Amino acid sequence: MNAKPDVQLPAVSVIMPVLDEERHLRGAVQAILAQEYAGEMEVVIALGPSTDRTDEIAAELVRNDPRVHTVPNPTGRTPAALNAAIKASRHPIVVRVDGHGMLSPNYIATAVRLLEETGAQNVGGIMHAEGENDWEHAVAAAMTSKIGVGNAVFHTGGGAQAAETVYLGVFRRAALEQQGGYNEEFIRAQDWELNFRIREAGGLIWFSPELKVSYRPRPSMKALAKQYKDYGRWRHVVARYHEGSINLRYLAPPTALCAIAAGIVVGALVTPLGFVIPGGYLAAIVLGSLPAGKGLPLKARLQIPVALATMHMSWGWGFLTSPRSLARKVIASRRPAVHADADATTTS
Repeated sequence: MNAKPDVQLPAVSVIMPVLDEERHLRGAVQAILAQEYAGEMEVVIALGPSTDRTDEIAAELVRNDPRVHTVPNPTGRTPAALNAAIKASRHPIVVRVDGHGMLSPNYIATAVRLLEETGAQNVGGIMHAEGENDWEHAVAAAMTSKIGVGNAVFHTGGGAQAAETVYLGVFRRAALEQQGGYNEEFIRAQDWELNFRIREAGGLIWFSPELKVSYRPRPSMKALAKQYKDYGRWRHVVARYHEGSINLRYLAPPTALCAIAAGIVVGALVTPLGFVIPGGYLAAIVLGSLPAGKGLPLKARLQIPVALATMHMSWGWGFLTSPRSLARKVIASRRPAVHADADATTTS
């Protein structure tokens, strides 16, 4: 039995962009509904055109709890889903959760407290990757190591601090409305791009290790490669949109890819010394995988260098091959409105 809502706590809207999430959706929503938060709460699931049982599971969740609603997202694109869910939601605090993310029990209560304490427009925490088999364990270890993702605190952890971006995020609705919501041109990297605009407008983005969301890694090397290629492509789009938004961490993968390719060519056509570069990279990821794999089964530890190389090379390739036609620059006045209104279409 949930505690009676405390009128002193702000009401919260949890928004979820969902597509082909039959494996995790029920657990993700149950983790939201079980939150240790005494304020009023609603969950708005934006349903893309799934090809599995996602819609059936969502309908069951709606029947079982009046706090759960759905809204259609015919495009299937994440930023469009987020904007549709924001528009259909009602409350002053907006919590983004993915269909495969599991909130820790006090996530919302802690985030609301941090918004009040810091004055931030958006707070977020650790993307806690957790695998369910040897490959996913390897990817999770790679994603939480500095050799895998550099100094990104939402992956590797760290002290509470102002940040460029955070994983998912708990927003003040006013900040989302001021920015016109997510830029729907950005199929990927929409979080980073939105947080950049919030910071440019003078808002604070705050990271805290008190917040943790469990994340399920991609289940195959092919899926991981596509994920990181898309990350690289869209991060380059952000750099083209927003001057000064790039840093050395984002340039490391494309630089490494170019250096390795050049080393292989030189080694094959000019001098074997060229192979020092790819050999050095291989040695670095093998050595770097040793501390990352502590406590994992041997089979998982052996796959960490593969996961690291897949992440680095795919991200670098995506960054280098990112076409200018991926996204058009859209001024704020042309972005979709995300104000809640009486015409928002929901089912309950």
